[in-house]
Amino acid sequence: MECCSAIQNKRRGRTIIFASRSIAFRFISALTIACMVLLADSGAITQAAEDSSFDRTTGYRIAHYRAAVPDTVPGGTRVDLDKVDQLIKDGALLLDVMPSEGAGPDPVTGQWRLSRPHQTIPGSVWVPDVGRGIISTAYENYLSENLKRLTEGNFDKKLIVFCQSDCWMAWNAVQRISALGYKQIFWFPEGTDGWVEWGDRKLTPADPVKFLVPSKAQSSKP
Repeated sequence: MECCSAIQNKRRGRTIIFASRSIAFRFISALTIACMVLLADSGAITQAAEDSSFDRTTGYRIAHYRAAVPDTVPGGTRVDLDKVDQLIKDGALLLDVMPSEGAGPDPVTGQWRLSRPHQTIPGSVWVPDVGRGIISTAYENYLSENLKRLTEGNFDKKLIVFCQSDCWMAWNAVQRISALGYKQIFWFPEGTDGWVEWGDRKLTPADPVKFLVPSKAQSSKP
């Protein structure tokens, strides 16, 4: 009888152990599934946040402008510093689209009210804020009219568009300029940072191109 009792106790012990292992296994499985769900949700949230950085209609970047940029840009060709040097020798026009800091252009005079000076690559033309994802008609005209003047209406003029490193505004501006009909647009994504760091070169103080102030005749139109 004692022997049978011992055997039964051993069996009960094994049953308890197996039951404990089964419960632990189920707990770990449930925890694993929960973690996978959380990771999936996190990925979805990240993707949603990333998607919200772009305009669904135009595809332009509209938020978080200082971030890693892609390797390519629609409507333009990515170039490095060596290619920029060659393009400058070929007479390319350097367009700095670095955003302004301050109160923006004066609505009466068109002069930019800057709170901080800006330096750019020597020989560049600074047209601020035209690389934002969403701009007004006035800024669209500011860009198109100045390009027409600077290129003398030559849509085959070579254009080098830049900002700072990891700046989406130049990426936007390339596409916006391409939409205007210009065919040879080169994107220098390293911008002023790459100019200084890679080439050990100097920057020069920049004054933004005066903003276009609508005439009284234009402003009175409905």
